[in-house]
Amino acid sequence: MAVAKNIEITSSSSSSFDDAIKSGVERASRTINNIRGAWVKEQKVEVSDGKVIEYRVTMIVTFVLSDDE
Repeated sequence: MAVAKNIEITSSSSSSFDDAIKSGVERASRTINNIRGAWVKEQKVEVSDGKVIEYRVTMIVTFVLSDDE
């Protein structure tokens, strides 16, 4: 029987929401094994002088717990 866990992470990019999502999942996968999916919960932008300078996403990342003891 598989058991999954969800965690919430936030990541950012200076280029796009897509890049923020990809870099967040890639970074999480360096320390979390068995990632199976991610749900983008929220998108935000940081604005300076009327221009978007940063794209931020908050995601719920799902991973399957290992049976290793």
